[in-house]
Amino acid sequence: MTAGMIIDEKDFFREATIRICGSLEIEKALHQCLVYISEFIPADQMSFHVYHQEQGVVETVAHADLNSGKAMSVRTPLPPEGRRQVEEQRSVRIRIIDRLGDDPVTGPVAAKMKASDLSAVVMDLVLEKTMLGVFSIFSHPGERFNKNHIRFLSLLNRPCAIALTNSLRYRELRKLRDLLADDNRYFQDELRRLSGEDLIGSEFGLKGVMEMVRQVAPLDSPVLLLGETGTGKEVIANAIHNSSRRKQGPFIKVNCGAIPETLMDSELFGYEKGAFTGALSQKRGRIERADGGTLFLDEIGELPGEAQVRLLRVLQEKEIDRLGGTRSVNVDIRIIAATHRNLESMIDKGEFRADLYFRLRVFPILIPPLRERKTDIPALVRHFILKKSHEMKRLIIPDLAPGAIDRLMAYHWPGNIRELENATERSLILNPGNTLFFKEIGSRISSTNKQDRFKDNTKTGESLELDAVVCRHIKKIMNMCGNRVEGEHGAAKILNINPSTLRKRMKKLGIPFGRKAANRFGSSSKGDDSCR
Repeated sequence: MTAGMIIDEKDFFREATIRICGSLEIEKALHQCLVYISEFIPADQMSFHVYHQEQGVVETVAHADLNSGKAMSVRTPLPPEGRRQVEEQRSVRIRIIDRLGDDPVTGPVAAKMKASDLSAVVMDLVLEKTMLGVFSIFSHPGERFNKNHIRFLSLLNRPCAIALTNSLRYRELRKLRDLLADDNRYFQDELRRLSGEDLIGSEFGLKGVMEMVRQVAPLDSPVLLLGETGTGKEVIANAIHNSSRRKQGPFIKVNCGAIPETLMDSELFGYEKGAFTGALSQKRGRIERADGGTLFLDEIGELPGEAQVRLLRVLQEKEIDRLGGTRSVNVDIRIIAATHRNLESMIDKGEFRADLYFRLRVFPILIPPLRERKTDIPALVRHFILKKSHEMKRLIIPDLAPGAIDRLMAYHWPGNIRELENATERSLILNPGNTLFFKEIGSRISSTNKQDRFKDNTKTGESLELDAVVCRHIKKIMNMCGNRVEGEHGAAKILNINPSTLRKRMKKLGIPFGRKAANRFGSSSKGDDSCR
């Protein structure tokens, strides 16, 4: 403090606090504070430090001189003596160090900052009995601090502790924000990749659909996607979103047929704390979560009547009311709806609101079924083979057998693209080799009555007992082998059992073998009914 200068402690505390707490960017706050207190104290530099006990490292998070301030993350390992000094409770929270380089704690830090020969005041920052970090003030070269300087600087312990805490939390929030933004970009890229940035069929069977997508995507107009189940309505909705100005925003999907009617309002519109039993906190609904992006309402025909009324208001007013809420919440969303049902027929039956239908049907897009765009099948099946092979961790991607594509093209695909995807997965399971045949295409899994199956199997009058079945089979093989049991062309070789085992089995079942059976099996066993 300059000789003869008088300063009021309250004024000093107020003005220094305003500056050190005046910005969440700690480097700016530190520089502004240094400029002020340097008028009264021979302060040339100031720093904030944090000690990481597990690593034994001092991290300098901000530093300022009279020209500027700088945020940083400079980590300095401490020697064992310095760690002991920091970790043992010190009775003095503020102290003068005549030469920074001579102290086991400040020495390594000062060396990195080229301040080893300077004097400094070092103050532990304590808030609610917790040590948060260290505030250090370096002197002008050749000058030293005194007790008066310590008296004034000690007034700044709590303001500096608060400033450091706020800055560290702000830094952590910015880090989390950047991580979330990076995750969001990554997941958006993944969604675009999975949904198909280059949509399969866009130049062939879906060429007309994609032209309509290109026309409507830049706008905020509602879109109604129509088509059979499994035609890829969600993929088209993704394509619209990814081609719009909202592509950096959320894409929220709601399957209206999968949410119970009693939960529909809370899922779509959210609720306030205490709105009903179990509402322990506020919850944003899916419409609100789609703010700034796109809301995709799949199976819109399944939406209950009351929810239809509330959705109409969202389309008209761009606002929602949470359950139990007292104020409206504005939302900026684009709505894409999809259905496989005939909404006009539902309107005639009173099952769907006409006013909502016409609000949604601003730009309808009809997606053709797969049987009307069979030229896309080769590209689709190769896409699914690659996708499912990776999911199954198959090292070699199988090829299509000759005639497989013709078999796929000839089928009518009532389940559309979803059925083709499932058929590809089934073929990969059934054909573990390097070739897919798709022989099972078009086959139906049928269940028949047990009594009918029994009649079919016993219409010849044959017994279904296990011994009788085995007896008939052995006789058939023996007849094929000319009654030979052993040898390269004997029955035991064909049945893949030991000859002695076969003889024992035949003896048990009463099947003659050897010379005694030559006449009976010489020509055919067809007339032998001993196994029935």
